[in-house]
Amino acid sequence: MTKTEQEFDKVIATCRLVFEKKLNDYGTSWRIMRPQSVTDQIFIKANRIRSIETKGEQRVDEDVRSELIAIINYGIIGLIQLEHGFAQTKDMSNEQALRLYNDYATAAKNLMLNKNHDYDEAWRQMRTSSFTDMILMKINRTKEIESHAGQTLVSEGIDANYYDMINYAVFALIRE
Repeated sequence: MTKTEQEFDKVIATCRLVFEKKLNDYGTSWRIMRPQSVTDQIFIKANRIRSIETKGEQRVDEDVRSELIAIINYGIIGLIQLEHGFAQTKDMSNEQALRLYNDYATAAKNLMLNKNHDYDEAWRQMRTSSFTDMILMKINRTKEIESHAGQTLVSEGIDANYYDMINYAVFALIRE
């Protein structure tokens, strides 16, 4: 296992623990969210990170690390919602949600490993603030695709953008 795989696994384990604890507190209440609302939730988190980076201060006692974890977890929620649709009620058990979490986290890791091979770990040379900008760009792309009812002519779909948001947030947490 490479160093990057180990670092990825460590970050995802931390995020999964937060996800699991929130499942304990709230259950799968997020199942009512439409994918567009998930995208907006990720936007709120990424925009706050950029605001803190730009202003150099924060007034709410929740650190950037927590926001990056939330981006990863909402990214996985977004992927679940895309595949399973949104529900009117909590229609999924915590155990099923955790199984799906693991599946999507594994898919994100596999994508990262393939891209990491081709790009030769260029992300390690990037400024950490660029990860925030890349996530925000992916959010804007996702919103455009959502406004076209998910249809694209030549571009990857919403799911690919969620995966990229997850992986950029993982990179930011590794570089932290």
